[in-house]
Amino acid sequence: MNRIQKFFTQIKGLLVHRFFQVLLFIILGLFAYGLMFSNVKPERVQVELFKPAEQTIRSTKTVEDTYKTEQEKEEISKQVADVYSLKKEYAKNKVDLISSIFDSAIEVNKETDPDEDHKEDEDKKETVKTDAQKVSILKEKLTDEVNKNIEESVFLALVQADEDELKIAKDSTITAVNNVMSSRIAASDVENAKKKVVEELGYMSISGDMKKASTSLARTAIIQNVFFDKDKTEEQRRKAVESVEPIRILQGQIIVEENQLVDRDVYRQLELAGFLNTESTIYPYIGLLLFIFLTFAAFYYYFYYSVSKKDNKYNQLLIFSLVFILSMATMKTVSILADLKNSNLEYIFPGAMAAMLIKILLNDRLAVAMIILLGSYGTIIFNGDTPGNLDFSMGLYIIFGGLTAIIILSRPNFKSKVLVAGLLLSLINMAFVFSLIFIMDSHYTRMEYLYYASAAIGSGVGAAVLTMGLLPFFEAGFGILSSIKLIELANPNHPLLRKILIEAPGTYHHSVMVANLAESACEAIGSNGLLARVGSYYHDIGKTKLPHFFIENQMSEENPHDRLQPETSRDVIIAHALDGGEMLRSHKFPKEIVDIAEQHHGTTLLKFFYHKAKKQDESTLEAAYRYPGPRAIMKEVAVIGIADSVEAAVRSMKHPTPEKIEELVSFIIQDRISDGQFDECDITMRELSIVKHSLCESLNGIFHSRIEYPEPDKLGQKVKE
Repeated sequence: MNRIQKFFTQIKGLLVHRFFQVLLFIILGLFAYGLMFSNVKPERVQVELFKPAEQTIRSTKTVEDTYKTEQEKEEISKQVADVYSLKKEYAKNKVDLISSIFDSAIEVNKETDPDEDHKEDEDKKETVKTDAQKVSILKEKLTDEVNKNIEESVFLALVQADEDELKIAKDSTITAVNNVMSSRIAASDVENAKKKVVEELGYMSISGDMKKASTSLARTAIIQNVFFDKDKTEEQRRKAVESVEPIRILQGQIIVEENQLVDRDVYRQLELAGFLNTESTIYPYIGLLLFIFLTFAAFYYYFYYSVSKKDNKYNQLLIFSLVFILSMATMKTVSILADLKNSNLEYIFPGAMAAMLIKILLNDRLAVAMIILLGSYGTIIFNGDTPGNLDFSMGLYIIFGGLTAIIILSRPNFKSKVLVAGLLLSLINMAFVFSLIFIMDSHYTRMEYLYYASAAIGSGVGAAVLTMGLLPFFEAGFGILSSIKLIELANPNHPLLRKILIEAPGTYHHSVMVANLAESACEAIGSNGLLARVGSYYHDIGKTKLPHFFIENQMSEENPHDRLQPETSRDVIIAHALDGGEMLRSHKFPKEIVDIAEQHHGTTLLKFFYHKAKKQDESTLEAAYRYPGPRAIMKEVAVIGIADSVEAAVRSMKHPTPEKIEELVSFIIQDRISDGQFDECDITMRELSIVKHSLCESLNGIFHSRIEYPEPDKLGQKVKE
């Protein structure tokens, strides 16, 4: 492990230079490009016209089948019937014409009839001549075109009829013509329409000649009133053609199945989809390159501008890179196996492993970013080696599983139970897979459903097992103190904790009290409460070398410092911090825990022994009675140092009250500020105020007022009574 840690330390040294940072991202991009290259490479198939296909071929893209679309448009256009328009004005014109003819006949009769006195003297010959003259006069009142279409007998009947008869004939003829012409009359229906008007006039109660004349005029008036409308017909056909949706060959659609005959239509579709195109295209490669560039450019921006602490930045960068490489390699392996076995084995991919590792080792934000990155790349890698296809359902599965793992591990105590989290994730994965199946309305057998459920469970459990197996390597290689490691160190059965409990029980109790105080205060300011608790357990481990020289372990024994010189007592007290650091190093404890043991006193002054020495020798230097430090660098160390002093001071108070506790806590914090103990720590005054409030709350809960019970003798007497 030391060699691995040394190797990564050397790499982190190189990453100080921006050139190597950029180079690392280029290497990651090329690695991803190499894995996904085959998934976007245009596929060429060997097919021959009128021969069976050797394999099932799916379209790699969505293209419009223009030939089929045009065929559909032509078919729809043919189905649109010709539009015929009714000329309503034709009926009015014919009615007006009939009315004009009858009106003209009435006028002629009025103009040419002789007086009553002379009628009896006119002979028959003169009367005929007059009728002819009337006809001639009537024709003059009408147009040549009208005269040409009317029979001579009609004119004669009109001039021979009296006015009343003409009016009756006029009304009947107009009504009949209007009724018939109001309906649609095509060219083929004209004769039937004329028969209909004759039938209507057959019930007219006038003389035979007039009835015949009216019938003849009515038949002449009946004409075609429905005509083909070219413009409207073309408009209807244009609308019908525009409503036709383009017929497309959809991405993923089966064009031809294995052993199916490749006819001309199939051959044409293969050509449209680009399978028969011998010319190579670079667009898929450019698209993949651009996609990878955009994703890694975003991550480079985050690492370069968002992470402030350099050492932390390089640690995050290396861990992120390693987890990415491992996850992508696993993803590609699973996809290859799925293709070989022609099954949906991809659902067993433990995508949540990456989210778990990044969540535990780094932070939530990077864990979310990692799982989104893997999900987007998964849509390409799990496309079944069908170029151009994107398996969005698999991408959703990876992202959903990873986010679920992050949420589960965010719950209290779940970081120490990765396997339990994996089991819970398995159930959620299984539910998500079934939701996808039901949404797509897919139908499977019971065995297939069981297969999907097993794959989902395997994904969750596999992610947990891999996380547990890889965590120690990352922790050792990068010197990372994970939550799981801290929880292991907090186990009361740990040899060093048992050593404190057995050899220095007072120190053990003091450490537990400090742990409770420090954890609450650290969580209140957003620091690592778990680190503060575990660090507090071991901060006084050095006292186990000489436990009876520390007051909490003396019980009722004599204080050995009463017999020692101040210099000797000083050396014993100061040594516990240095000895504690050495003991923790020898047991391979994380650096953070060692720092807490060495730094929790900072460079504070041993006031009691300094003043004792000052009484003996006025020339005693204050620096000689200070802890060697170093002073607190982490916020957790600063809080533990305050909690350590506060717990010891409050425990020595005879009757602690909330007011006294608050005054004491304020004094200790202010004293450390004045002494410069926080000069190397980035803790703020606001955070110190929150720490003070948290410590006071915790101490008031511990040292609250209690009921004063009677003395044993008096209590026994009361019981007897």
